[in-house]
Amino acid sequence: MTDKINAVKGMNDIVAPDSAHWEWLEGQVRALFARYGYRNIRTPIVEPLALFVRGLGEVTDIVEKEMYAFEDRLNGEQLALRPEGTAGVVRAAVEHSLLYDGPKRYYYMGPMFRHERPQRGRYRQFHQIGVEALGLAGPEADAELITMAADLWRELGLQDITLELNTLGQPAERQAHRQALIAYFEQHADQLDEDARRRLYTNPLRILDTKNPAMQALVEAAPKLLDHLGPVSLAHFDTVRRLLDAQGIAYRVNPRLVRGLDYYHHTVFEFVTASLGAQGTVCAGGRYDGLIAELGGKPAPGVGWAMGVERILELLKAQQRLPAVAVPDAYAIVPDAGAWPQVLPALRALRAAGVSVVMHATTADGLGSMKSQFKKADASGARYALIFGAEELAAGEVAVKPLREGVAGTITAQTRLPLAQVAQWADRLRGDAQP
Repeated sequence: MTDKINAVKGMNDIVAPDSAHWEWLEGQVRALFARYGYRNIRTPIVEPLALFVRGLGEVTDIVEKEMYAFEDRLNGEQLALRPEGTAGVVRAAVEHSLLYDGPKRYYYMGPMFRHERPQRGRYRQFHQIGVEALGLAGPEADAELITMAADLWRELGLQDITLELNTLGQPAERQAHRQALIAYFEQHADQLDEDARRRLYTNPLRILDTKNPAMQALVEAAPKLLDHLGPVSLAHFDTVRRLLDAQGIAYRVNPRLVRGLDYYHHTVFEFVTASLGAQGTVCAGGRYDGLIAELGGKPAPGVGWAMGVERILELLKAQQRLPAVAVPDAYAIVPDAGAWPQVLPALRALRAAGVSVVMHATTADGLGSMKSQFKKADASGARYALIFGAEELAAGEVAVKPLREGVAGTITAQTRLPLAQVAQWADRLRGDAQP
């Protein structure tokens, strides 16, 4: 036997019935985004490596350690599998001059890739749903994006999600804070772990994000960015907070929240849960007013967030908020292969009328007995069996048999219905039929 080929570790297949939950979640998200005026954008999975080096920052963990980067064998171009969605959306906005006629609101869905050790909630191929508001400078845009995420949790019925909020100020203020951090940590160099020493002169803000218990007291006493903010930055942050307060959206100001990408400044935020262990961040984002210019566009502001689909689905499952998987309205039982010329047109007419029908078909073992077909009909979850027997077909009819107690639809006992009048009775099979 030929050896079996498995998927790459950390890159997972999504099959039914789980895929139905993915489709349901995507539908819920699309409906919410449409009510907020966001439109879909789809960018390539493969982008120039320079996009992420320049956009995310050369000394970020993603660029240094996690990106799948490679050389195009055709022309030697340096490429990368996208590790996040914002840079690609901004690149598309710049390339196609999407902001020429004013601000834009976009959302995206799709796979991202990071080369790391797979574990619960962290995969090499993972999926994000994200939103980007381009050309909007005011704090009300930050608050609206945060509100949109809070509305999503409410509509999904999710509990135990808390909002953490911070501001990174403007670049000059961040630079002053950076120098203060370097000076402070230099004075305590003997207490820094290897990761902190590596980041000290390249990205000292990330030291504040350390999970090392031995460094917590040191980090807590480090200079605070809030102490370096000027009146404009403080006013922006205060307005965001007031707008959230006005809507009753609870939050905690976390001065250690810095996010891992260089393009953030002003508002940053995370929605976190204690229900998923170490991988507790389910949605994160912030403002990135300098990124559009950094990627070659005319200076324009931007703000956005992304959520991890796998983590949201895991949380929905843990909180028993996933809907039941949809079942077909009917299952077609076909005792004799000679019936296909009558069966197929009838099923086509039913489907055109909005009825979902699974057709029994020939396998390597043949059509199978009526008993085995009924077993398959029951296992499918279908509400009704459609029996295309010789007697029924001779009379131009099909037998309809309910398979469930309290079945949806209006046919409650086995009956025969005319094939020539499918459109007149098809709605009686549908799960949404009204008595």
